[in-house]
Amino acid sequence: MATERSDPARTLAVLWRTGVPRKGLGLDRIVAAAVELADAEGLQALSMRRVADKLGVGTMSLYTHVPGKAELVDVMVDTVSAETSREDVPGGWRPRLAHVARENWALCLRHPWLLEVPGHRAVLGPGVAAKYDFELRAVDGIGLTDVEMDAVLTLVLGHVRAAARLAVEADRVEQRTGLTDEQWWAAAGPVLAAVFDPARFPLAARVGAAAGQAHGAAYSGEHAFEFGLERVLDGVEALVRSRDREGQ
Repeated sequence: MATERSDPARTLAVLWRTGVPRKGLGLDRIVAAAVELADAEGLQALSMRRVADKLGVGTMSLYTHVPGKAELVDVMVDTVSAETSREDVPGGWRPRLAHVARENWALCLRHPWLLEVPGHRAVLGPGVAAKYDFELRAVDGIGLTDVEMDAVLTLVLGHVRAAARLAVEADRVEQRTGLTDEQWWAAAGPVLAAVFDPARFPLAARVGAAAGQAHGAAYSGEHAFEFGLERVLDGVEALVRSRDREGQ
């Protein structure tokens, strides 16, 4: 998830701590302050000046340790990637892959700014490398090619990001409006009932009512994540079984 404007050579030097000063403010302190700021206010609020103010230092002192915001974001991504569990989950590839998905779901909810970082270029740091290596073990040795292993992981994490993005947006809407989903529907329900004709939209009326009753709202981010995850894993299972048949 490398940022588009980061310089690869300079970013790698910071990620792997080559040529980074070991004295003075310290890169770890800078990254910790930046993550805390982004967690609270989002990536758009992050700037070298804001981080420096948070640390009580001059802005220029940050540039001794990191070239700029783009490189700082890459190091932030690499740093928080170390938070996911490396637990050895028993029971085969499916529970292992589900564990990977749920760890990434939790990571995105803890650090919503991760969803603002472009995902098509990997951050090539030790934290991301260790995370990727561990996650690949979930599908290692089950009959998939190396390319398929990478594709399966990309598929699962793509679902995680999509579901987490909707969940985070729902939370932000609640924060902006000051209304929970239940409060919003309590206000909107009587108005909708006056104009909505169930006979005209029978499926919408029936299914919408069932979903609303099940979730206590029109949408549940956690249900969408878990339901989608199971369907993704079903698809992976079909692929694994096809490989088993080919090997017979």
